[in-house]
Amino acid sequence: MPPEPRQRESARFPQEGASGGARRAASLPGAVEGRRGGGGGGGCFSFSSCFSCASSSAMARPSFSLAACEVIGFDLDHTLCRYHLVESARLIYDSFAQYLVKEKGYDKELLNVSPESWDFCFKGLVLDMEDGNFLKLAEDGTVLRASHGTKHMTSEEILDTYGRKEWRHFKTMSGMVSRSAKYFAFDNYFDLPGALLCARIVDGLNKHSPRRKYDFWKDIVAAIQHNYKTSAFKENGGTYFPEVKRNPGKYIQCCPDPVKKWLRRLKDSGKILLLITSSHSDYCRLLCEHTLGNDFEDLFDIVITNALKPGFFSQPPDQRPFRTLENDEEQEALLSLDKPGWYSQGNATHLYELLKKMTGKLEPKVVYFGDSMHSDIFSAHHYSNWETVLILEELQGDHAMVPTETESEPLEKKGKYEGHHPKALPSVSKQWGSFFVDTIPGKEDTEETLVTTWSCKCVSAYSTITIPSIEAIADLPLDYRFTRFSSNTSITAGYYPKPPRSLLSSGELMANK
Repeated sequence: MPPEPRQRESARFPQEGASGGARRAASLPGAVEGRRGGGGGGGCFSFSSCFSCASSSAMARPSFSLAACEVIGFDLDHTLCRYHLVESARLIYDSFAQYLVKEKGYDKELLNVSPESWDFCFKGLVLDMEDGNFLKLAEDGTVLRASHGTKHMTSEEILDTYGRKEWRHFKTMSGMVSRSAKYFAFDNYFDLPGALLCARIVDGLNKHSPRRKYDFWKDIVAAIQHNYKTSAFKENGGTYFPEVKRNPGKYIQCCPDPVKKWLRRLKDSGKILLLITSSHSDYCRLLCEHTLGNDFEDLFDIVITNALKPGFFSQPPDQRPFRTLENDEEQEALLSLDKPGWYSQGNATHLYELLKKMTGKLEPKVVYFGDSMHSDIFSAHHYSNWETVLILEELQGDHAMVPTETESEPLEKKGKYEGHHPKALPSVSKQWGSFFVDTIPGKEDTEETLVTTWSCKCVSAYSTITIPSIEAIADLPLDYRFTRFSSNTSITAGYYPKPPRSLLSSGELMANK
């Protein structure tokens, strides 16, 4: 949730960057984005057809190589810039909780968080706003696990409430195109503290007066506006930005030398490098200087801040013009993008026209690295037809991260995954289980059925490959050929350096049924 600070227009919890509060609020659940890109206009969206298109387009291309891409783009937060997750999660949580207690009159107990409470934070959860229930969904939309607030729901309670059928909002939500006032999906590390916060709000409201419907989301939106509006960084407003500015090293990791050398190698090989972040320019500069060094601008041909993803990819140019910047203040709108540089807002259509000129190619091949399925991976894939690399730290926590030497892949060809890992939030939750697989809830005397999660399905459908971090591939040659996700290979094919252990085990179990 914090910063974005990501100003994501979908009213995402803060995630990259400063600013976003007001714009995020304007696009909070309720607004609907029509489908654009890849041809076609607005209208209905079919999630199943999108899965089909994603799979079929990859079938003819079993491998992926950075050498084949003229343009390499990066998200910033949790992609190039990695955070100390425990410290940043607490700060994000506090930035919202303090506002809710002081300005909205919520119970002070909201400020006290026990260490074990963080186990609740889990990527892929969906909040049913009206019911106050948090859901973990299977790839077909059925409910695998659930809680009311933080209170775990038993298998019997899940069956009584949801049955063994598709959750009622699944078709809308799974398309990742529509906004709704009915639900919110938590899909990145900035969002996760917000999941715990919302769950504890439900607990607190129930304690005073049990209810069937909940209406606290408007207060969450107000907290976002207060802490992460565009001016908050400059004005030292809210809780988050003043604290990060005072002690950036407490929350932000420095970039490992292998990654810095890898970026230089990409640049020296003639690749065009992009930085596209929803963070505002002032917060972006703080992050990049701390992470990459004061000369970070030399690494990138084009820097785009306040990009307001996913709208950067999905909205037409007349609704999302690029703007120049002067002292971190947005200036006039541009009718087109004519040269490299640092810009604010914008759209993928005008960017791609510039990339054509810069590369001299009619269809330059672009790959984009990001950590958010909703804002980065799905949007870049679906609207712009870019290759995508998902950063999924859950791979690290699944204990499948250290490559082992094989005859087919010599050691010098492997990526180095650094041995030092800062403390992190739990990647396998006691309450929610694995990100990748789970069992269908049933009565005590019924046999359990193992299935993949909706989040796991999205990984293989929309990412070209998935890695735990950029460090994992930084020592590979640029012409290294990765196996991509596609329908004619195993669902584990696109994970590098190794598939998650839980997914490998589930494949064996499902094959034995």
